[in-house]
Amino acid sequence: MLVMCVLSVMAEEKQFNSPDGKVAVTVNDNGGRPTYQVSYEGQPFLLPSPLGVTLNFDDLTQGLALNSCDVTTVTDQYTVNTIKQRHVDYEATEAICHFQKDGRAALDIIFRVSNRDVAFCYKLFPRRARGGEALVAIVESEASGFILPEGTTTFLCPQSRPMGGFARTSPSYETGYAYDAQMGRNGMGEGYSFPCLFKVADNSGNTGDSGLSGKNGKTKKTTVTPSSWLLISETGTDGRYVACRLLNKGDNAYAIGFPQPGELNGHGSTTAAVSLPCQTPWRTITLGRTLKNIAETTVSTDLVQPKYTASRDYTYGKGSWSWIIGMDASCNFDEQKRYIDFSAAMGWRSVLVDALWDKQIGYEKMEELARYGRSKGVGLFLWYNSNGAWNDAPQSPKDKMDKSGARRKEMAWMQKNGILGIKVDFFGGDKQPMMQLYEDILTDANDFGLQVIFHGCTLPRGWERMYPNYVASEAVLASENLHFGQGACDAEATNAATHPFIRNTVGSMDFGGSALNHYYNADNKHGSQRRTSDVFALATAVLFQSSVQHFALAPNNLDDAPSWAIDFMKQVPTTWDEVRFIDGYPGRYALMARRSGNTWYVVGINAQEEPVNATLELPMFDQGTQLTVYTDDAQLNGSVNTVRQSKRRTLPVVIPKNGAFVIVGPSSSL
Repeated sequence: MLVMCVLSVMAEEKQFNSPDGKVAVTVNDNGGRPTYQVSYEGQPFLLPSPLGVTLNFDDLTQGLALNSCDVTTVTDQYTVNTIKQRHVDYEATEAICHFQKDGRAALDIIFRVSNRDVAFCYKLFPRRARGGEALVAIVESEASGFILPEGTTTFLCPQSRPMGGFARTSPSYETGYAYDAQMGRNGMGEGYSFPCLFKVADNSGNTGDSGLSGKNGKTKKTTVTPSSWLLISETGTDGRYVACRLLNKGDNAYAIGFPQPGELNGHGSTTAAVSLPCQTPWRTITLGRTLKNIAETTVSTDLVQPKYTASRDYTYGKGSWSWIIGMDASCNFDEQKRYIDFSAAMGWRSVLVDALWDKQIGYEKMEELARYGRSKGVGLFLWYNSNGAWNDAPQSPKDKMDKSGARRKEMAWMQKNGILGIKVDFFGGDKQPMMQLYEDILTDANDFGLQVIFHGCTLPRGWERMYPNYVASEAVLASENLHFGQGACDAEATNAATHPFIRNTVGSMDFGGSALNHYYNADNKHGSQRRTSDVFALATAVLFQSSVQHFALAPNNLDDAPSWAIDFMKQVPTTWDEVRFIDGYPGRYALMARRSGNTWYVVGINAQEEPVNATLELPMFDQGTQLTVYTDDAQLNGSVNTVRQSKRRTLPVVIPKNGAFVIVGPSSSL
C-alpha cells in the first residue's frame, strides 16, 4: 500500500482541450501505466483508459514515465470530391506526449483534439534489444482502451468468425446491429467491427426530451435521462499495419483487438511488422450531445494525407447494375447491352458488369461491349474476385487481382479498352498481408487510370484521401440481402435508419440500393418484396453517401415506375459539398440534408410503427423559394408537389412507417 501511495504522488498528469474548450483530454502516467480520459462540457465520456503497445522485445504498456507534452494548434485545408463534405477546414489541438522507459525515449503518444473528435496514435522509436539497436519490430498488441461510464448502451455490429458464411468468405463486415444493447457482451465472441456507436448516459440527474415520434402522428415529449453519443473507429490503416476491431474486456471496458488467427485461411500473423521509427494508425473518438457531430464528422480524412498523385482527373456519378435484380444469369452480352441503353436513357455515367462476365461474355465480346458503351456515352466497371487462396468463392474472373504481374496485365487491357474501374470482391480479413493487397490494388489501378470499389471487404479507413482513385467499400449488409431474403426487405427501413449514424459516418458506403421494382426479380412479379415506398428509394439515394452509385433500378422502371421518381433519379447527385444532421435515432428514423452546388436535398425516412410528425426548420432556403417536395401518404402512395418556403422557414412533414420525404430547392442567398 505504501508503494502505491508513493507512485500516486509521483504520477505526472497533463490536460489539453479542443479549440473551443469543450472537449478535454487528460493524460496520466498512472504509476507507469499510461491512461487518458475524455470529457465534453465537463461530462465524462471516457473514464481513465489504458494506453501503450507491446512489442516482440519490449512491453511499452508499463514502466513508462510521462516526461512532457508539446501542445500546439494544427490546421489543415483540403478538398476531396469523394467524401460527405467536399472542402474541409480542420483545426485541432495537437499534444505530443513523450514517454520514457529506463531513462530513454520509449514512445510518443500523439493526440489530436478538435471540437468534435479525439484521436491518438503511437510513434515508436528504435530501442535497445538483444544484439543491439532494434530498427524493426513486431507490434504484438495494443493496450489502447475505452472505458465507458456506467449506464452507457451500445449500437454495435459483431465481427464474424473467419472462414465462415458463403464460400468461407467471412469476416466481411456484414452482420446486423443490436440496438441499445447493454455493455459487457462481445458480439459472437470475436468483438465488434468498426465503427462502434455508444449512447452515453448523463449520470448527473438532469432530464430532457425524448424526441420526435409519437402516437397517431402527434409529437410526444416525455421526461427521460438525457444521453450523449460517442463513436469509436480508426483511420490511416494501410499495408504497414493491421486493421483492428473492438473487444469487450468485461463490463464497461473495451480495447483494440488485432485480427483473428483464422483470417486469410490461417496464413500470416495477427501482428504488425514495422520498421522503426514508425507511426501507428489513429484511434478516433467522435462525441457530442446529439448525433450531429457523428453524422457530420470528417475525422477519417482529417488525419491522413494522400499516398500518391491521381494519374488522371477522376470523375464520378451514377450507374446501373443488372445483378441485383437479375443475378448471375443477367451477366450476358445482350442484357448488359440493354443496361447500357438504360444508363444512356437515364443520363448515367456507367454500368457495373458483375461476376462471371469472363465466362458468359468473354474478353473479346467485352471489348465490343465497351465500344458500344462509349458510343452511348456510358463506361463500364468490371467485377473481379480477389482470390487468391483465402476462401472458396468460385465466381470469376479469379487469379487476376492477387498477384502484381497478372493484375497489371489485366489493368493494361482495361485501360486499352476504356474501362472506368473495377469492383473487387471476397477479401480474406484484416491481417497485414491483406491490407497490403488493398493498397497494391489501389496503387496499380491508379497507374492505369482505374477507379476502385471493394466488396466483401474491410471498412475503409481514410482511403478516400489516401488513395485518390478509391471510390467506396461495401462493409455493410448491402442491397444483395434484399434480393436474397424477405427478412432483409422487412428490415430495410431499420437498417437504412442506422447507416447514416454508424457505418456511413466514417467512409463511403457502396450499398447498391434505391430499387423501384416492387419485387427483386427481373419480371417484377415474384421474389422478395420491397416494403418501402418509392419516395424512400429516392431518399436513400441522398442518405447513403458514395461518389459512384450503381443503383438497383432496372430498364422496366422507365415504363412501370412513377415518372417523378425516374426524373429524380436522373438528376440526383452523387458528390456533395456539405452535410447537415437534422434529427434521428439509429434504427428508428433519420433526417438529414446534403448540398450539391447550389441545391439542397433534405430527406427523412422512418422505420417505426408510429409516424414521425415534425416541423422542420429549413434555414438553407430563402422565404418564398419554390421547393419540390416528395411525400408519402399513410398507404405509402408517393406524390410530388411544389410549395413556397414560409416566412418562418419551416415545413411540417409526416413520415409513415417505411416511408420518406424529400425536399429539393436552391440554397439560401444568406
